Amino acid sequence: MPNVRLALAQTNPTVGAIASNVANILAVVEEAAKRQADLVVFGEMTVTGYPIEDLATRESFILDAELAVRELAIELKSRNLGEIAVVIGHPSMASAQDQTGWAIAHNTASVLLDGKVIGSYNKHHLPNYSVFDEYRTFVSGDKLLTFEHKGLKFSTVICEDIWQSGGPVSHLGKADTDVALILNGSPFEIDKDDTRLKLVSELAKKHNCAAAYVNLVGGQDDLVFDGDSIVVDSKARMVARLKQFKTDLVCIDIAAKDDLKVSDEHHMTKPNDNWQTWNALVLGLRDYVSKNGFKSVVLGLSGGIDSAICATIAADAIGAENVFGVSMPSNFSSDHSKDDAKDLANRRNMNYQVQPIANLVKGFEDQLQLEGLSVENLQARVRGVILMALSNKEGHLTLTTGNKTELAVGYSTIYGDTVGGYNPLKDVEKTLVWELARWRNAYALSKGEVEPIPQNSIEKAPSAELRPNQVDQDSLPPYDVLDAILDAYVNRRESSDDIVGYGFDQELVNKVLTLVDRSEWKRRQSAIGPKITGMAFGRDRRLPITNKYKG
Repeated sequence: MPNVRLALAQTNPTVGAIASNVANILAVVEEAAKRQADLVVFGEMTVTGYPIEDLATRESFILDAELAVRELAIELKSRNLGEIAVVIGHPSMASAQDQTGWAIAHNTASVLLDGKVIGSYNKHHLPNYSVFDEYRTFVSGDKLLTFEHKGLKFSTVICEDIWQSGGPVSHLGKADTDVALILNGSPFEIDKDDTRLKLVSELAKKHNCAAAYVNLVGGQDDLVFDGDSIVVDSKARMVARLKQFKTDLVCIDIAAKDDLKVSDEHHMTKPNDNWQTWNALVLGLRDYVSKNGFKSVVLGLSGGIDSAICATIAADAIGAENVFGVSMPSNFSSDHSKDDAKDLANRRNMNYQVQPIANLVKGFEDQLQLEGLSVENLQARVRGVILMALSNKEGHLTLTTGNKTELAVGYSTIYGDTVGGYNPLKDVEKTLVWELARWRNAYALSKGEVEPIPQNSIEKAPSAELRPNQVDQDSLPPYDVLDAILDAYVNRRESSDDIVGYGFDQELVNKVLTLVDRSEWKRRQSAIGPKITGMAFGRDRRLPITNKYKG
């Protein structure tokens, strides 16, 4: 019986860092060799990182990536790793007739063996393959790359191929594939793990082949790749599930398409949604900080739930010693807000300072003769100036702390509490903020640790504290009602009539939907943050700012 040891390499590349990405690939293959792997499969665009966006328009970038792949094959052989087949993802130059007005690159999976690139599959492009050398035979299979290795047939497909009913995957059965190698760069979304498993399982059963789905891990701007690579046999039985939000390397012994065994110690327990969401937010922030050269973050600590959650995410991501919290009380700040902010910082031993804003605000008020709403907004903007000044002075990345609900309805001050380079809660609605706070405290207790978030920050009524006795519900409906309406309108794209049909008041629905549409101009200027839903502002949902349609 044939027996191939397949290593699934779940890695965290950085976009544009070709040399360091390739160095990491070499290190992983060396580790796989120690585990006696015959074949190593990496995720989508591992050589360059993913997504490359408009780097796909730079010929020099694509050529550098192609050169790196060829040199990688040579280097593998020079390290006595040439007999291991390595499947990696990278961009490659499109032929002249395939180039669009802006893109010059294909999304490619290549097989490296014996110092050569012996086969490539170019996504969305019909390749022209032939016999490359005496070691392996490749067939095109109509947009499908298939190769034999120790008596088993492997076929490569890329990412969205498996999300489509036709295309390359429809030829897996025709090619008599034993194992489909699916290279992926699939960002995290809540519940997406179940969808992936269903797709991979259906592919295996439909085409009578085992399937190895290899995903990236790591943060890239507003995307978070969660890993969670999976292997199923031809009967759709789960064989392996790699770690979420961490790099991982797992080896599978394959005797036949329905006979796969994990060779490493391995656990396939699926964490709950709150654990996944929290770790997505932590990883997104950690990689944004590290990959962009920051060492620390600064944020305002108001004593409220949003800043408490953001500070705790930051402490989990980069260490509390690298988190700098600033309390900026005004004449309207309550004693409990100041106490809660200090309590939060003390619980994790974060850096903490107090910068009162009353005198700064008064100078603007007197000179400009401001009153009413302009004074409320001024307080937020003075706080923004303080945070950015500290950022410039000390080199911190400034975090803004507004949640998705506030962004949706424009409940924020532009150039005030929206100031910052990164927003951990940009795709987290208010009700989920509370849920995550309770979960994080419970998780700490389960580990024998101090609850990081003060109970008072969780339980008290949310308030911007920009005027006497202010609470959010002076301007907004209760958050559970508001989030339900926003979920229907923003996430599910339902109409006003549809939402009213669920039993919501017509006037309230009209008010909320109008707030959402009128706030697009603010959202366009907001900081990026980790996407955790299928409808994140900026990434998935953009409306015209000048827009009179009210349907």
